[in-house]
Amino acid sequence: MTDPMMVFDRSLVRRRRERAQPGYDEFAFLEEAVAERVAERLEDMRRRFPLALELGARSGALGRLLRSGGKVDTLVQTDLSPAWAAARAADGPAAAVDEEALPFAEGSLDAVFGALSLHWVNDLPGTLSQIRRALKPDGLLLLAMLGGETLVELRDALFEAENEVTGGVSPRVSPFADLRDAAGLLQRAGFALPVADADTIPVTYATAFHLMRDLRGMGESNAVLERSRRPAPRALFARAAEIYAARFAGPDGRVPARFQVLFLTAWAPSADQPKPLRPGSARNSLAGALGGHEVGTGETPG
Repeated sequence: MTDPMMVFDRSLVRRRRERAQPGYDEFAFLEEAVAERVAERLEDMRRRFPLALELGARSGALGRLLRSGGKVDTLVQTDLSPAWAAARAADGPAAAVDEEALPFAEGSLDAVFGALSLHWVNDLPGTLSQIRRALKPDGLLLLAMLGGETLVELRDALFEAENEVTGGVSPRVSPFADLRDAAGLLQRAGFALPVADADTIPVTYATAFHLMRDLRGMGESNAVLERSRRPAPRALFARAAEIYAARFAGPDGRVPARFQVLFLTAWAPSADQPKPLRPGSARNSLAGALGGHEVGTGETPG
């Protein structure tokens, strides 16, 4: 039986990152844009982090911003791809690490950062739990990952085209986590003070083929385990490009692609963190503060 937690082919993800590494600079724009947004969120925190970890370092865009920001003393950079990890070794401590099996000691890290890595993890709650255990009390988690509205245009076009051309469909765009579930995942993993928010990075392309070229260049092509193993008919992608243009192209003829980015912020539990009040423990009512009258359960207003 297939393990329901196994959605992605992790070895294929690693191989595709390995292949993308030599020419990645041409396709790094999305990672760089997300790295800037992660670094901006850190600017608002009045904390220093003596030892921090970056998951999925790839080009090193986030690492450079973290080091230059002056809030991280030592940054360890990791990536699923050994080639990327070797490239990051020139910047400082680096290692090839699988996000699903983190090798860090309990309570050893002051912060964990990441930009666009965890959307390829099979057991996301399990990985988040490992991160929480590796953090010191009141340690910071600040991650960005692709969300559920990512590439919805491409998903719809491929679905309709494959159904027309082959009479059936198979997964061709990876599933992503929803914003509404993100904070719950953090709580489930044992984090305190979880916050999840989203941003959308819109990109336009001359055709859907240009978008698919970028995805290959990023190492982000389909790696779903249940993907079709048969070579796709040439007509499938041609038809998908036609549907994409007909349904989504703007007045200039260019087609849009949305990348929804989820930002997850949370802290490892600590005894001195703020705690929410117990229900019913408030001494003053909102109605009193507003000069009104509080109506109890079952009481008729007026």
